[in-house]
Amino acid sequence: MSKFKMWGMGCLVSLFSVSLFAGRTFAFGGGQPAPGAESPSMLVTMFPFVLMFVILYLLIIRPQQKKQKDHQRMIDELKKGDRVVTSGGMHGTITGIKDKEDILMVQVAKDVQIEVSRGSISRVAERKTRKK
Repeated sequence: MSKFKMWGMGCLVSLFSVSLFAGRTFAFGGGQPAPGAESPSMLVTMFPFVLMFVILYLLIIRPQQKKQKDHQRMIDELKKGDRVVTSGGMHGTITGIKDKEDILMVQVAKDVQIEVSRGSISRVAERKTRKK
């Protein structure tokens, strides 16, 4: 895990702890403000939760969506001749594509071809280069 992610997770845990502690102290105080004092506004009360959601979005949800889009783009760009690795760990070369069923024909050894789903490709080991 990168230092930035560890730092962000630490901040998230700290914010959660502070909001939990603040909620408990408010509960022990009876929930009543001191005589003559105003009660905190709804915005001030909800601020820690909104801040936690924003940090959660920036550190977890957004990077995961970006990774998912990159993987989908990689799957869409697969073509005949690419060397690929499936999610099961099989290495092979794409020899054919059935677009209607989203199935790839992958040669894993001489005269041995298997059919795999496009979604089961985890990465491209080597792209076929076009000669100019």
